[in-house]
Amino acid sequence: MKHQYKLFLTLLIITISGFSAEYDWGKTGHRATGQIAEAYLSKKAKRNINKLLKGQSLALVSNFADDIKSDKKYKRYSPWHYVNFSFDKKYGEETPSEFGDLVQGIEKCITVLKNKQSSSEDAAFHLKMLVHFIGDLHQPLHVGKGEDKGGNDIQVRWFDDGSNLHRVWDSEMIDYYGMSYTELSVNTDILSKTQLKAVGDGSFLDWVHESRELAKQVYNSADAGEKLGYQYMYNYFPLVRKQLQKGGIRLAKILNEIFG
Repeated sequence: MKHQYKLFLTLLIITISGFSAEYDWGKTGHRATGQIAEAYLSKKAKRNINKLLKGQSLALVSNFADDIKSDKKYKRYSPWHYVNFSFDKKYGEETPSEFGDLVQGIEKCITVLKNKQSSSEDAAFHLKMLVHFIGDLHQPLHVGKGEDKGGNDIQVRWFDDGSNLHRVWDSEMIDYYGMSYTELSVNTDILSKTQLKAVGDGSFLDWVHESRELAKQVYNSADAGEKLGYQYMYNYFPLVRKQLQKGGIRLAKILNEIFG
């Protein structure tokens, strides 16, 4: 019995480590993006958002879209966390998913929030979703390949543990770095007005295509089965930090346009 129990636990661990699912920045990354956005909100936007969220911060609500995944009534929102289209195409040149995707999800959230007829409950729900989706947009593998589930099926080792390429970018590097979301949010790069404007320029579709180009780099950064560690952190964690900062700045831009 003892041997069978050990075998069961081993198989369970293997199954979990190899399971392909939709991940995203992870709680720390999403909270950092929300916290960064707070610093760039106009006073009017802050007041309106504070009223709508009843005092809850963007960091607090940033993981709402993940938290509701356990409730079956929200299952239809699952495809809103990512978008897949051919690497040689622009979004819209192929028929978008009939089940929705990250682009359609963001568009829906913005539409609801701009509609003055939306109820407070509906607006608050879509604001929480939008905070999360703008974060997802800046994790490059959320604009990855559908055939490997955005890198979820590319098995690698993170130091001595089994992982996959998507998970490494979602949370492994951030967790290994060891900073809290507040520490990440206050230790961002100092940007000039010109640099800040450049980050905020363009539409969110432009940002989708930007993430798609970064996804190509990420796919070329590791081979299946490769052991990743210190050198990978050195090479790519600066990009993770930059994407968290961009996500926060751009989230604030959208919210300022809607609320203030």
